[in-house]
Amino acid sequence: MPLYRITTKLRKDCNGIRIEPGMSVQISTQCCASPVNAGPSEQQKVADAFMNVYGIDLRRAGALNAAYLQTERIG
Repeated sequence: MPLYRITTKLRKDCNGIRIEPGMSVQISTQCCASPVNAGPSEQQKVADAFMNVYGIDLRRAGALNAAYLQTERIG
């Protein structure tokens, strides 16, 4: 399974959630292009990873999209 690094690109402060540039997580998925742009199950993996590592809800912050997240395949 490919391994992806998802990194925040922009600062955002919304709904009591603060996102800083450079926050990153790693996920493995069978997605072929980008987990951020894939279906809801892949996006949920990204959201869960950020919740586990940083305790932030990207959906609630409105930042679970390619405008705020950079995807890099690392493995």
